[in-house]
Amino acid sequence: MAFSRKKIDAALNEFNQSVKPISLYQDAWKRLRKNKMAMLGMWIVLFYFVISLFSPVLPFYPYERQEMRHRYLPPSTLAAGQVMIRVREAYLAKLMAVEGRSEYTSAEKAELEAMRLEAESDPVHKRVYIFGTDDLGRDVLARTLSGGRISIGIGIVGTITALIIGIFFGATAGYIGGKVDNFIMRFVDVLYGLPYMLIVIIFMSIVGRNIVILFIAIAMVSWLTVSRVVRGQIISLKNSEFVEAAKSVGASTPRIIAKHLIPNTLGIIIVYSTLSLPQFIMQESFLSFLGLGVSAPLSSWGSLVEEGVRRMELYPWLLIVPAIAMTVFLFAMNFLGDGLRDAFDPQGKNRT
Repeated sequence: MAFSRKKIDAALNEFNQSVKPISLYQDAWKRLRKNKMAMLGMWIVLFYFVISLFSPVLPFYPYERQEMRHRYLPPSTLAAGQVMIRVREAYLAKLMAVEGRSEYTSAEKAELEAMRLEAESDPVHKRVYIFGTDDLGRDVLARTLSGGRISIGIGIVGTITALIIGIFFGATAGYIGGKVDNFIMRFVDVLYGLPYMLIVIIFMSIVGRNIVILFIAIAMVSWLTVSRVVRGQIISLKNSEFVEAAKSVGASTPRIIAKHLIPNTLGIIIVYSTLSLPQFIMQESFLSFLGLGVSAPLSSWGSLVEEGVRRMELYPWLLIVPAIAMTVFLFAMNFLGDGLRDAFDPQGKNRT
């Protein structure tokens, strides 16, 4: 029985296929895409980053602009002038119920009529405050966006600082070992024993409230955990074949660490970054809540929450808006961090 040429080629191709290699990061991305919550968290985080980065050029009101006539306006899609009239009408309705009357007085009618005329003629009263205003008539949406930019910026700076310092000391201690490793790790243990937040609070109280000082204070001892993590990874890799091969061709210690060992620890470093960034934001929010964070006119999510707590009974939107914005971002970062941890887990290949 004769076989056709096509059937023979198909049979040969079945055993003669080229296998395309897949890197660790391509494999991790493939598994990350299967995690719906992690992907949702990633898109939310990207949305926050884009909005925070471009908020100064987006068509929002400046966060520092004050309009005392618009103090404590509730969230609404109506123009500010109309909201002011409705708020005044609601107040007068309660006053009339208390006094037992059913009509406005002549003074109240004149007041409402003047407010309507001013709302139609003054362009300022045509502003729309979707999330309301605060005690100085500032747009809560604009302040929340500005606060997000500050909080996310502090988280990014703190994370980058922790990675730079932690990777340097952790990789050095793990690869060199001996007395260098013992000295660095004992120094890390001493810093671990100190009350971190108490030191930051004392430092901020002495030096003063400044956003640069806040960056320094938060990043001061934030590198301790990443140094231990990187050290453990370096110790497990420094006797590998590719390291011995690099030594045999005369590669120096800094080159081996920078070109061979650290790139093989990027997976755990990326995971640590996504999980530590929310911690830095929470630390900054805690300091701002205590009044040791950024100072006016700048704001952060923590300072906005602190202001909202003081007025939450009468003006709940001052607390709800920044609290929800911060909570959604923190949850998204945690979902993304958990997804990355599972994606870079070597044992995960056996489960998918």
